[in-house]
Amino acid sequence: MSIFGRLFKVGQAEAHNVVNKLEDPIKMTEQGIRDLKRDLQGAMVGLAEVKGVALRLTKEADDAKRQVQEYERKAMLLLQRAQEGHMDAPQADRLATEALTMKDSASERATRLFRDAEQQQRMASQLQEKVSQLKQTISTHENELITLRARAKTAASTKKINQQLAQIDSSSTIAMLERMKNKVEEDEALAQAYGEVANIDTSVDAEIDRALAGSEKVSAQDRLAELKAKMGLTS
Repeated sequence: MSIFGRLFKVGQAEAHNVVNKLEDPIKMTEQGIRDLKRDLQGAMVGLAEVKGVALRLTKEADDAKRQVQEYERKAMLLLQRAQEGHMDAPQADRLATEALTMKDSASERATRLFRDAEQQQRMASQLQEKVSQLKQTISTHENELITLRARAKTAASTKKINQQLAQIDSSSTIAMLERMKNKVEEDEALAQAYGEVANIDTSVDAEIDRALAGSEKVSAQDRLAELKAKMGLTS
């Protein structure tokens, strides 16, 4: 690999590292949920519009269907009036024909409107399913966010502790602790030795004093006898 290739790889790794540091899992998840909710609002607006179109087309189709029935009824009335002699037969036939033509036109319009309404209803059903899925997805991620916050907090604390422990030289620390323990044990032994030496010195002094006490007592009696003799006193 050329020097430029290696430099590119290093720069790419550093860029990824910066991106990873900037990507706060909690903040990114919260933003993602907000984005999903915004998408949900847009989807619900679209769903309402499609449903509105479906309802309007259904109403227009029903109106056209009623017109079909009405034009047929009028054509029959025209023929009936001509049959009863209340109208001129040719005129009745002409108007009845016009009514039947308008009936056919209304029938075609009703068929087209019903077909368009069904298409809009299918689209509305599909959108409704997507909206429901989106709501479920948002609810799932909101519930997961609660757990994710706790996990992130625990992970941060654990990471901090592990970083602190990683910076400690355990071998040197343990060696220092052992030295301190040995030093205390040495101090304790030395203190005990000094105590024993002090006891030995005290015992020797006491023994010497006891030995001398006896000799001093005898010397005092001898000196008393000498003093009486010198004074010419008899004991």
